[in-house]
Amino acid sequence: MQTILLDFDGTCVAHQYPRVGHDIGAQQVLRDVVANGHQLILFTMRSPMNYLDDALAWFAQNGIVLYGIQTHPEQSAWTASPKAYGNIIIDDTMLGAKLIDGLYLDWQWVAQILCQRGVITQTQLGAYSFEC
Repeated sequence: MQTILLDFDGTCVAHQYPRVGHDIGAQQVLRDVVANGHQLILFTMRSPMNYLDDALAWFAQNGIVLYGIQTHPEQSAWTASPKAYGNIIIDDTMLGAKLIDGLYLDWQWVAQILCQRGVITQTQLGAYSFEC
């Protein structure tokens, strides 16, 4: 099981902050990640006073279950660090990220890496359509 820290704007949806951006192909991949037993932690600059509820609504509306929001819910038992623990970070600002039009994450690229790491299956990878 992998714990994945996941940014929102430019990563799950196109950048249109403070609005929620349009679909960029993340939903089915993220649903499959969770269905395969992995955990998603929303790791975003949105805060309770700055449109976090809109991001949370997007996950709920798309049937994507979050394990945590901003922090790993169990890490206080073994560390006092404020940095959320995770095995993988998915963020449009990560070094080497493949972006579409320089604006948002390429989910076909992300899905291929997740498949290589055993997070999603080859069958799942082959079923995705990334036309946005």
